[in-house]
Amino acid sequence: MARKILCVAEKPAIAKSVAQHLSGGQVTTRSIPGNPYVKNYDFDFNFGPPWGNCSVTMTSVLGHLNELRFPSQYKQWHSPPPSSLFDAPVEDVVHQDKKAIADNIAQQAQYSRGLFIWTDCDREGEHIGAEVRRAAFQGNRSLEVKRAQFSNTERAHVVRAAQNAINLDERKVNAVAARVELDLRIGAAFTRFTTLTLQTMGGNLSDRVISYGSCQFPTLGFVVDRYFRVKNFVPEKFWSIKVMHLRDDMEVIFAWQRHRLFDRMSVVVLFERCLTARIAKVTKLQKKPTSKWRPLPLTTVELQKLGSMYLRMDSHRVMKIAESLYTKGWISYPRTETDSFDKGIDLRNLIEKQVQDNAWGHYAQGLLSGGFKWPRSGRNNDQAHPPIHPVNYVSLAALSGDDRRVYEFVVRRFLACCSEDAKGESTSVEIDYGDETFFANGLIVLERNYLDVYPYDKWTSSQPLPRFILHETFEPTEANITEGETTAPGYLTEPELISLMDANGIGTDATMAEHIAKIKGREYVMAQARAGGAAHTNGTNGRGGRGARGGRGGAGGGSGAGDGGGGGSVQQFIPTTLGVALIEGYDGIGLETSLGKPFLRKEMEIKMKEICAGTKSRNDYVQETLEQYRDVFVRTQQQVEMLRAACRKYVFGGQP
Repeated sequence: MARKILCVAEKPAIAKSVAQHLSGGQVTTRSIPGNPYVKNYDFDFNFGPPWGNCSVTMTSVLGHLNELRFPSQYKQWHSPPPSSLFDAPVEDVVHQDKKAIADNIAQQAQYSRGLFIWTDCDREGEHIGAEVRRAAFQGNRSLEVKRAQFSNTERAHVVRAAQNAINLDERKVNAVAARVELDLRIGAAFTRFTTLTLQTMGGNLSDRVISYGSCQFPTLGFVVDRYFRVKNFVPEKFWSIKVMHLRDDMEVIFAWQRHRLFDRMSVVVLFERCLTARIAKVTKLQKKPTSKWRPLPLTTVELQKLGSMYLRMDSHRVMKIAESLYTKGWISYPRTETDSFDKGIDLRNLIEKQVQDNAWGHYAQGLLSGGFKWPRSGRNNDQAHPPIHPVNYVSLAALSGDDRRVYEFVVRRFLACCSEDAKGESTSVEIDYGDETFFANGLIVLERNYLDVYPYDKWTSSQPLPRFILHETFEPTEANITEGETTAPGYLTEPELISLMDANGIGTDATMAEHIAKIKGREYVMAQARAGGAAHTNGTNGRGGRGARGGRGGAGGGSGAGDGGGGGSVQQFIPTTLGVALIEGYDGIGLETSLGKPFLRKEMEIKMKEICAGTKSRNDYVQETLEQYRDVFVRTQQQVEMLRAACRKYVFGGQP
């Protein structure tokens, strides 16, 4: 009798896809009691040595099976006090909604010799895999446990992953388990304390839950910081000198090397020296080849930033769609920090799949006919997944609107990566006029190369410069003093916010979009079209994604039409009065590491990486971090009047 293997995927769509590939289409589907989304797929497959031919049942979970919670005696917010949550016992139990799924895994494990875990290959996926293992052990503790390492659902890749299973990474499991515990304890303690404190102020705070998250507050802090930079901005006048010369029927504008000065009289003196000199002399003449580099391979952070910038979708929406395209087998795993392709990947084969497309097929054929160039290599590699790229071709007509645009972007980005840089010729002329230096630049684009398939980058020829000779002299046609005024920075846009989060270690590439969605859903910020559309707040609906404490799951990886869609201009964020009050209140307490600043959370992320590297234990990490936040909590209790004062000023005083 063939040995039985139980395979468990993270999502139903992945389970279905993997089962179809491994079975060759010869599969029997069974429903499970208690959950309409999860199915069991039965088939046979040859795993190769040492497993050989096996009878397989493939099933799935819906993200995390378990939840970490406090015992029932801690459910009341007033008693025990919020401070007790730093040390309270916790229970790691199967979520009530997932019990049918856990029971199915335990039941199928009874008849199995091995458990193959097919969760996503990242830290969160590793932790979900450990939850699956725990559920399976309820039915059979003698199971041998392996995990499939895969980054897309293309058939050959799936078969290779099945035949080369590895062990679960216990370090990653411990890192996520530690973070889940910290997020529960710290989040619950500060949420209860802040809520109970501010509800006593009455008004619209009387029944409001003021939710705290160690990633969401620093994210909000970035928005509030930019808001005050805009609000407190004082414009300054400046003056500059512009020189124009007419030659060969072309107007050449020479810019001042000093750019601008904020003292008008100084500019007038320098300008008069120019007029007195009358004659300008060409001191530098340079013509050289130049290039516009093709983009690096696509990472999650770049996908979110560029999706917001060019596709006009919020980052949460972009990631929902990318996950849907991944589960359907069109693109690779969309949560990756890697920006260089491994030399073992057959990129030409991936390009060949795109030749049939009407829009970019001709360009793809050109790459195969001699235009191909190996992509540039960035500095990041998460050692788990390749850059985001198309793994199979699908006609744009077969995709819905926003799905089509994200898939097209991924394909065009990939083809651009495999192309030559754009090439051009730059010309620069530098002149001395009086005691001042001025310059003019020209550009001629000679070969567009990757720009022909990647319209998101712009590089165009300027008006060519007329002929100048080194050391020649001439009298400029016109010279003027120009006047201007400094302008305030804009409110923080989503691409800018993602860049700040990335630079300061707030969240991971996989969770940044969710943290942004949280501060919008909690009405700490408003999202507004940069051009000045109506402000609005966004909630998050539907199954899928990762939760506030790492929760993750989805019935089928749908693209979540309820979230912010495409269209319009880039979104910018403006804090609500409550958002401003929370950040100014906590900043005003005078903490060395304010909850509104990124430093505490950044340190948490660094220590998680140390657990993954094996240089720090889970227990040490939890205890060190709890002590840091406990100190902040005590200080906040002592100076809570600062928080109340900020609310009186902004929430009840009508500011900002």
